[in-house]
Amino acid sequence: MWSSAIEDAIEKVRKNIDRFGGRFPHVSMNGTYQLNNNDDWTNGFWSGMLWLCYEYTQDESFRIAATHTVEDFRRRFAAKTVLDHHDIGFLYSLSSKAQWIIDKDESARQLTLQAADLLLKRWRTGGGYIQAWGPVGDAQEGGRIIIDCLLNLPLLYWAEQQTGDSLYRQVAVMQADKTKRYLVRGDDSSYHTFFFDQMTGEPIGGATHQGYTNGSTWTRGQAWGVYGFALSYRYTKDPLYLETSKRMARYFLEHLPQDHVAYWDFNAPVSADTYRDSSASAIVAAGLQELLELMDKEDPERAYFQQGLLQSMTSLVQNYSTIGEDAEGLLKHGSYHVRGDLSPDDFMIWGDYFYLEALLRLQKGSRGYWYER
Repeated sequence: MWSSAIEDAIEKVRKNIDRFGGRFPHVSMNGTYQLNNNDDWTNGFWSGMLWLCYEYTQDESFRIAATHTVEDFRRRFAAKTVLDHHDIGFLYSLSSKAQWIIDKDESARQLTLQAADLLLKRWRTGGGYIQAWGPVGDAQEGGRIIIDCLLNLPLLYWAEQQTGDSLYRQVAVMQADKTKRYLVRGDDSSYHTFFFDQMTGEPIGGATHQGYTNGSTWTRGQAWGVYGFALSYRYTKDPLYLETSKRMARYFLEHLPQDHVAYWDFNAPVSADTYRDSSASAIVAAGLQELLELMDKEDPERAYFQQGLLQSMTSLVQNYSTIGEDAEGLLKHGSYHVRGDLSPDDFMIWGDYFYLEALLRLQKGSRGYWYER
C-alpha cells in the first residue's frame, strides 16, 4: 500500500513542477492550488517535497527543481520578503537546510544559518518568548506565542550544533519550556496561542486563532505538539519533552472519529457537515514515527502508538488520498482556517508534505529535514 501511494505521489509532484512554473503552492480552491511568488509561510513545504522525491528516486529533475526553490529562498531572504514571523524554520529547514543535508552545499548551510539568526531576533527578552507574528512592540501581536513554533525550533537547535553558539539552543529550550507550561493543558489537550505581557512576561491567557473557541483543541495545533516535542527531545534528551509528546499523542488518538482521521477541532460540534483536517492526521503520522523511534523499546505504549499510526495512515491512503486521480494535491479534506472561511476543505501543501514524509518513513525509514541524519 505504501509503495503504490508513494509512486502515485511522486508522479503528481513531477507533473506539478511544470504546472506550478516556478511558483509556490499554498492551499487549493476547488482542487486547484493557489500559487504565490514565495511570500507565504507555507512555501518551504513544496521545496521539502521536491527534496523528498529526489532522495527517493535519485531523479535529477527533482533535484534541479528543488535547487531552484532554494535560490528563490535566497532571494526572499535578501529582500526580507514577508519574514516578520516565526515560521522561518518551516521555510528554511525544508529548503536550504534540506539541500545542506543532502548535497553538503556550503552556500545552503550559510543561508540556513542566516535564517536561524533571523529567527533568533524574534526572541523578546522582556517577555521571555519568541514572538509569533508582527514586529517588536506590536500592540495586537506583540505578546503572542503559538504552538506551531515547536516545528521552527529545530532550526535553532541545528544552528547550535553547526556553530557551537549555545544561545541558539538556550532560546529554543526556553521557548519549548514555555510552550509546555502554558500551551499544554492538564488534560493533555492544548491551546493554539497564549498571550504574555510584553514587558514583564506575565501570563495573560490562552486563546485561539484558527480553532473553534479559545478553550477548544484545534487539531492541527495538537499535531504540532506531538511532533514538535518529540523533535525537542531528540535534540536535548530532556525526558519531559518525550513525555509531553506521548501525552499529546495519546490525547489525539483517543479523540479521533471512527475512521481515524481528525476533524478540524476536537471540540467542534460533529455533524455530516463538520470539516475534517487530514493535514493534522498527516502531521501526527509523521510525528508518531519520530516518537516511536525515540521511545524505549520496552515502553508499554509502543503497541498503542504503532496501532494508531497504522490505522491513521491506512485511512489517509484509502479514504483521503488522490491515488489514481488527475489531481494537483495528494490529500483531500484538509482545513486551513475554518472560521475564517479560508479553504476549509481542500488540499493543503503542508498536509501533502507530511503525508509524503510519513509514507517514506514507513516504506524506507527515511526522514524529513528537521535534523541531520
